[in-house]
Amino acid sequence: MSGAGKKVVDVAFKASKNIDWEGMAKLLVSDEARKEFATLRRAFDEVNSTLQTKFSQEPEPIDWEYYRKGIGSRLVDMYKEAYDSVEIPKFVDTVTPQYKPKFDALLIELKEAEEKSLKESVRLEKEIAEVQELKKKISTMTADEYFEKHPELKKKFDDEIRNDYWGY
Repeated sequence: MSGAGKKVVDVAFKASKNIDWEGMAKLLVSDEARKEFATLRRAFDEVNSTLQTKFSQEPEPIDWEYYRKGIGSRLVDMYKEAYDSVEIPKFVDTVTPQYKPKFDALLIELKEAEEKSLKESVRLEKEIAEVQELKKKISTMTADEYFEKHPELKKKFDDEIRNDYWGY
């Protein structure tokens, strides 16, 4: 296998070991996100499997003697010489250095968005709990009990009554 092909396989293998699929799956909230995540993981596994099988195998060496017997040594030697003179250039990665800073910036932005999202989730969960509690108690709750939890509404109603504003 060429050095570049082996390097690609090694990088893909190491990358697959460093991915915390279960940890990322726990962060997903919606069924649609879970479905898309499963599709992403399947695609990643397929590509990784292809890299492991296709590019990790050494090509079978050419049996030059077999061809010498059937074709003739002069022609085979000419092909062998041409085959041996072929040099496969080394892969030089010029793309990763260009995109690494952008990727790192996106990771920072992602962490900030994640923190903001988690804070908003906590706030919404508290609000849902309050609404569910209110829903349970609303049939037996008095106006004073309600206004005790929402003093801004009490003030608004008191102002409207005091100013003789009845909404029409």
